[in-house]
Amino acid sequence: MRIARFTVDNELYFGVVEGEQGEETLTALSGDPFYGGVQPTDKKFSIEDVRLLSPIIPRSKVIGAARNWHDHASELGNETPASPQFFLKPNTAVVGPNDPVTLPEWSEDISYEGELAVVIGRIAKSVPVERVPEIIFGYTVANDLTARDAQKSDLQWTRAKGFDGACPLGPWIQTELQTDDLSIQTWVDGDLKQDGTTADMVFSVAEVVAAASEMFTLLPGDVILTGTPAGVGRVDEGSEVEIEVEGIGALVNTFRR
Repeated sequence: MRIARFTVDNELYFGVVEGEQGEETLTALSGDPFYGGVQPTDKKFSIEDVRLLSPIIPRSKVIGAARNWHDHASELGNETPASPQFFLKPNTAVVGPNDPVTLPEWSEDISYEGELAVVIGRIAKSVPVERVPEIIFGYTVANDLTARDAQKSDLQWTRAKGFDGACPLGPWIQTELQTDDLSIQTWVDGDLKQDGTTADMVFSVAEVVAAASEMFTLLPGDVILTGTPAGVGRVDEGSEVEIEVEGIGALVNTFRR
């Protein structure tokens, strides 16, 4: 099942997405599916008539897994961690599909990172790996934008990872997905830059979520970014970045100053 968040005539909805690419329809839901369950209404819209938003604005946090791909750690000259390592992004970093991202004036080196994102569906703490599926609402596509110059100069990553617009999410949440071997591809202005599979992660999706739950209480709507394959690079004014995760869809954003 695909769950989107969208607006029509200034009204905000969650909805179930059905249909083939370019011909999707959205059936509006009654209320918030994170707290009231998936309850369809009789309102139905064509995707051409709606504005897709980020499928979730995290209630409390976005958690990022650092250096969770061997080849990405290597390309930046870093060692692979012996255990999952995390950073945080504020929910003000989140934007939706097709939203323009304004590059911060204090950075000249913003980098894209295409990722699979996990959306948490229930309150959880210290979850064993084998029970992780019980707490996941679904999955979406993320761009973990990073100010590389600030990442190198600052003592911690808050500014580098948390600026406004630093976490595009979308286009919707896929609630049923096998994550062991999913293709993740990133194009910049039509050129393929990243081409990896989740099979090459250092720590699996379940291991990342379990480790995060040991460190933080997870709340419904929290988002966990699971890491990026090699091929990260710089975006500039006018760049268009498209990230596609197999089984979910594509997230597209443009950049401006």
